[in-house]
Amino acid sequence: QVQLVESGGGLVQAGGSLRLSCAASGRTFSDYVMGWFRQAPGKEREFVAAISWSGGSIYYADSEKGRFTISKDNAKNTVYLQMNSLKPEDTAIYYCAAQNSRGKATSNGYNNWGQGTQLTVSS
Repeated sequence: QVQLVESGGGLVQAGGSLRLSCAASGRTFSDYVMGWFRQAPGKEREFVAAISWSGGSIYYADSEKGRFTISKDNAKNTVYLQMNSLKPEDTAIYYCAAQNSRGKATSNGYNNWGQGTQLTVSS
């Protein structure tokens, strides 16, 4: 059974940086794509970034390009989301997700989700 555990959320001032981590376990992920999503209060969950575990294909939401960087550490089975130049509108619960790489990386159709980690950006 796939387990995803996010960490690294917290409170940061606007303009600051933070790195989220997602530790994955339960299977071999070589044929998987890992995604980051976020959900702000009163809003739908939205795609942030994704990375394929084996090929290294990377996807970003247009609004995060240039500010966020997704990466992975194969040895640690961990995916990261480095977030820079944070804005108050980045405040949300951030979720890590995993699915077979045949799925669409940028959609909400992932079948494995973490519990989420809260990011709050103060102005």
